[in-house]
Amino acid sequence: MNRFLALVNEHKEELAKIITSEHGKVFSDAVGEVERGIDIIEFACGIPQLLKGDFTDQVSTDIDNWTLRQPLGVVAGITPFNFPVMVPAWMFPVAIAAGNTFVLKPSPTDPSASLALADLMKEAGFPDGVFNVVQGDKVAVDALLAHPDVAAISFVGSTPIANYIYETGAKHGKRVQALGGAKNHLIVMPDADIEKAVDGLIGAGYGSAGERCMAISVALLVGDIADDVVARLREKALTLKIKDGMAKDAEMGPIVTAAARSRIEGYIEAGQAEGAELVLDGRGFAVEGSDGFFLGATLFDHVKPEMKIYREEIFGPVLACVRVATFEEALALINAHEFGNGVSLYTRDGHTAREFGRRVEVGMVGINVPIPVPMAWHGFGGWKKSLFGDMHAYGEEGVRFYTKQKSIMQRWPDSTPLGPEFSMPVSR
Repeated sequence: MNRFLALVNEHKEELAKIITSEHGKVFSDAVGEVERGIDIIEFACGIPQLLKGDFTDQVSTDIDNWTLRQPLGVVAGITPFNFPVMVPAWMFPVAIAAGNTFVLKPSPTDPSASLALADLMKEAGFPDGVFNVVQGDKVAVDALLAHPDVAAISFVGSTPIANYIYETGAKHGKRVQALGGAKNHLIVMPDADIEKAVDGLIGAGYGSAGERCMAISVALLVGDIADDVVARLREKALTLKIKDGMAKDAEMGPIVTAAARSRIEGYIEAGQAEGAELVLDGRGFAVEGSDGFFLGATLFDHVKPEMKIYREEIFGPVLACVRVATFEEALALINAHEFGNGVSLYTRDGHTAREFGRRVEVGMVGINVPIPVPMAWHGFGGWKKSLFGDMHAYGEEGVRFYTKQKSIMQRWPDSTPLGPEFSMPVSR
């Protein structure tokens, strides 16, 4: 695993170019994706500390008891198009370091990064069969879900598919962690640094063209700051450098496919039809000399909770501004939403920040941090319909997911009493 880590570091830019060429995200963002994957590989290299069991001497007369963690066997990961290096790296380094073999089923939209990772695993010296890549669609997914040799399934994608993976995998007796969709909110309080809050919204809302499960898609503007925030958002969104992802100054690239762009445009039409104010319309955006599926930054104001663009995950560069009177109103909206992946609050007030962190019903929380993706040793996962299963990805919970605990109790013949024991041996 250490050799693999060194190889991924060595080929970091090569992997990033593959991501940009197939996905479309800007090169700097692709490099950042690979670096976050490297974080998990580094974590996996230190896994022996987390595989240690517990030992208790003399739990009863001449009896010792200890636990150990053992691998599950064959485990699989089904991963999405938006992070073709990072999301697989949430899974297979930890799974393999824990002693399992791994089958990766990547998205057919951008499959080349997974093959590049497989080549590096081979070069690092992993035996054939330890890391396997299976390309395909639902047929391949269903085969993994039903196969009796696959002990566990990890998934990242939309909520309907996450629910399907969870139910089907459980039906076949598998351990499942299925990470679903999101509708991430960012509250801007009146006391916040407005310029920094706007910068946070621009980066988190339009970075990677909004094709992130941690993208901010709803801005909750508290009190009388809304007019100012919306005006600043529009001004900054108009200056975004939307180009081919390999352009050095690009800040946002194209949408991944024509179908995805069409779906996002459908949400923009729905927002207009339901009465939201379309402050900035990204439809019709084009980049000279490129045939990419471009869409400009889109901004809505006066969005209401009953609207489709508020309720559903858009997965594109569309930011919806909702005006609320108080912090309590903003918090209630977040907690009432069916998704609970990520959330953020911009404020200078410590009490508000503390209340928010404790009371918000969301799995990953940022205070003046717009995209609160946990580091490798903490674990990633949402609440409510953003996660199906009991354990988050990577971190200590990832190690637990890919291992099972065994308890061993031992004594030796010289200390074993004669005659049958009709009570628990530890009761002596």
